[in-house]
Amino acid sequence: MSRFVDALHFFDRRSSPMEEAEGIGRDGLLLHHTGVGGGGGAGGRQSQTLGHLLKRVGDAASSGDHLVVELDDIISPNNPGPTRTIPFVLSFSELTYSVKSSKKVSLGPNRTDPVSADVASNHKKTLLDSISGEAKDGEILAVLGASGSGKSTLIDALANRIAKESLKGSITLNGEPLESKLLRTISAYVMQDDLLYPMLTVEETLMFSAEFRLPRTLSKSKKQSRVQALIDQLGLRRAAKTIIGDEGHRGVSGGERRRVSIGIDIIHDPILLFLDEPTSGLDSTSAFMVVKVLQRIAQSGSIVVMSIHQPSYRIIGLLDRMLFLSRGQTVFFGSPATLPLYLAEFGRPIPEKENRTEFALDLIRELESSNDGVGAKPLVEFNRSWQSLKLSPISAAAKKNYNALSLKDAISASISRGKLGSASVSTFANPFWIEMLVLTKRAATNSRRTPELFLMRLGAVLVTGFILATIFWRLDSSPKGVQERLGFFAIAMSTMFYTCADALPVFLQERYIFMRETAYNAYRRSSYVLSNAIVGFPSLIVLSLAFAATTFFAVGLAGGAQGFVFFCLIILASFWAGSGFVTFLSGIVSHVMLGYTVVVAILAYFLLFSGFFITRDRIPDYWIWFHYLSLVKYPYEAVLQNEFGDPTKCFVRGIQMFDNTPLGVLPAAVKVNVLQAMSGSLGVNITSHTCITTGTYILKQQAVTDLSKWSCLVITVAWGFFFRVLFYFCLLLGSKNKRR
Repeated sequence: MSRFVDALHFFDRRSSPMEEAEGIGRDGLLLHHTGVGGGGGAGGRQSQTLGHLLKRVGDAASSGDHLVVELDDIISPNNPGPTRTIPFVLSFSELTYSVKSSKKVSLGPNRTDPVSADVASNHKKTLLDSISGEAKDGEILAVLGASGSGKSTLIDALANRIAKESLKGSITLNGEPLESKLLRTISAYVMQDDLLYPMLTVEETLMFSAEFRLPRTLSKSKKQSRVQALIDQLGLRRAAKTIIGDEGHRGVSGGERRRVSIGIDIIHDPILLFLDEPTSGLDSTSAFMVVKVLQRIAQSGSIVVMSIHQPSYRIIGLLDRMLFLSRGQTVFFGSPATLPLYLAEFGRPIPEKENRTEFALDLIRELESSNDGVGAKPLVEFNRSWQSLKLSPISAAAKKNYNALSLKDAISASISRGKLGSASVSTFANPFWIEMLVLTKRAATNSRRTPELFLMRLGAVLVTGFILATIFWRLDSSPKGVQERLGFFAIAMSTMFYTCADALPVFLQERYIFMRETAYNAYRRSSYVLSNAIVGFPSLIVLSLAFAATTFFAVGLAGGAQGFVFFCLIILASFWAGSGFVTFLSGIVSHVMLGYTVVVAILAYFLLFSGFFITRDRIPDYWIWFHYLSLVKYPYEAVLQNEFGDPTKCFVRGIQMFDNTPLGVLPAAVKVNVLQAMSGSLGVNITSHTCITTGTYILKQQAVTDLSKWSCLVITVAWGFFFRVLFYFCLLLGSKNKRR
């Protein structure tokens, strides 16, 4: 048997001869071997059905005893052997993916027609070209190749991150096609970048992930137990109470960050785990520890597929299968042990004491850079012939039995062993309100540990209020005072919106965290939108009270206590609408500087059409629509009505009517004589104390007559809700996270 196995270069040795002799199998099962013709032979024993096996697995798990599964016979050419109990086999066949790219095509110097210059033509660039292979649970499949070889593209294809209409070929699990909904539930994808909240500790980060991914039926103590077990599995016990950290806060090391990134995606113990270069940017020791963790995850019953750039010798010893790519084509697929024989038969044997993967990658680069135009095609063709030799009738028959478990039965068996959080497969693990509570708690915790951000915003509001208060100190009720009040309100209300621009980087920093978490149904997008609004609202209240207290009494605004309360409310509504507007823009614009440019420009347009620079009745008809879209219009008109809404309050008396006119320079006695002359002509007695202009007239003069101040308040609040609804649709439509 040993000689027979050695003759198969690609025979997969999942256990050592010593383990086979002692009967130690996978998943903690004790395998009892019986000889042919013994008391337990094929003719004397009825084969076990899948239901019996799964029942016995559950009984053994509950009792803590070993499960004894008897194997009938060894594999032979005439008998491929009994069905093995390996639950999952991920197979992919003929995966092909192309993208359109524009390329300038020269028509040559001999052409005489005017279009003989470079012509832009659309052509397809093939990123994956008929890639085939498989991965089994308990194994690590590593995808290798030079930059641009298609490693990340293949991982994206297997993880359902490429639109189905763009990807050709088949991907199956236990021979059955994988639906997108099921794949999101049973798999996890770890991005190349470590996308984590910097001010949360390692333990908190994993605990919040457990709250998202594990079902509500599990108690908090069981979730905490799962987190503690995962911390030990990841080797993060010493760093459990340390914050993740960022550029301004010292935290965990790079290798620990990477292991935390892996941990948050495997908290629910997925069946499939995809990783895009998990060792990128790490030193050799940290990289080895990361892959060692992945080996333990695989041995727990998961399929691990990862891309890796250039593994060290120690990492190679942890890999089960390797898939080398060259410009989207397979140049080798098999175990690391067979690579030397493969290259030797190709005619390029690996020198002694040479790293086999480094030699293979150097060989691929050498072939790709050759000037003969063939590239790595000889190696691609050799791999195809090599793979055809691998699929002999004997191994094909064994492979057929290897996939005997149906997908449904395999998932049920895995859940009974504690995979997928011991929960039934569903779209979301928790109801809407729990998601919102957990998201709110996480965001509040992260924000609470960075108080300097809020203090800087509060300082900016207080400084702005102080400047406005000292400039517009104790305004009087003269015509000049009226104009100064109008200027104060316009600047104050627009300032509320401009100070909301600092909310722009919040979602831009969380964008990829959000995309990673929602890609696998950690929570609903609506939960994120509402929690985002809830977390930010208390700070808006503080900012509103601070600005109102700084300016209202110092400027000498009217209305008393009721006027102050309404002034606070309209400022709060302005902050609410402004933060909603900026949040909506952050869902559209992906770059911070571009976002600031767009925010400043649009807010300038809002101020222009608010009615301060040009009143509503003077705006041309073809621009009046923008006046009603202006966010500044409604709070500006609201504070005007709050200030000038009292019809009994007078703002211009007697000779004050000559202010801001050429007659304003005349002596007071002359102005009184002019008033007397006007009285005689009009037949009305006008003295220096007669009220000429009331607040109602000022509102008419400013064309603020179509809405009440409470209507303006309600509309401003409604704008805030409206922009958050738009933000939700941006997340719904713009975060599919799939290639086209």
